[in-house]
Amino acid sequence: MAKLVFGMMQSLDGYVAGPEGISDLPMPGPALHRHFNDHVWGLAGCLYGRRIYEMMQYWDEDRSDWDEIAQDFAQAWRGQPKWVVSRTLKSVGPNATLISHDVEAFVRRLKADVEGDIDVAGPELAASLTDLGLIDEYRLYFRPFVLGGGKPYFAGARPPLRLIASDMIEDAVRLTFVPA
Repeated sequence: MAKLVFGMMQSLDGYVAGPEGISDLPMPGPALHRHFNDHVWGLAGCLYGRRIYEMMQYWDEDRSDWDEIAQDFAQAWRGQPKWVVSRTLKSVGPNATLISHDVEAFVRRLKADVEGDIDVAGPELAASLTDLGLIDEYRLYFRPFVLGGGKPYFAGARPPLRLIASDMIEDAVRLTFVPA
């Protein structure tokens, strides 16, 4: 059975993107980037909302200015199955499946059929899955920046959570929670 994990970098004041809807957080340093590379290599797949999927498509095409860490992340990301929840997209890219109807049934089937961790990305998608009781773990990566507004990590009501771990990775503090 799969475990759905919602984890994203965020500012100290709880925003994953600034007021303009773009990530105003600086790129992670080498240690944090390697941490995310290892995380993606170990996933069973990724479940995305439309906006974050479109942003992540950046990794579909090689860039000449990428260093070895960025190239490794792109290779890991491209190899993962991706399920994209959207009512507006008509198609998705390589190794991706579009989910436009009955998201709850699809995700419940996915959890039953897949082994390992499935990364959930996108605050709105995570909020809807939280409301359905489908998120198994929350990983909040706090970075030492303040955005002062924008898109919050928790797009809906904050669920009751229980802290199970905390650690530091480069300039980020990771707090890991499970539903209480």
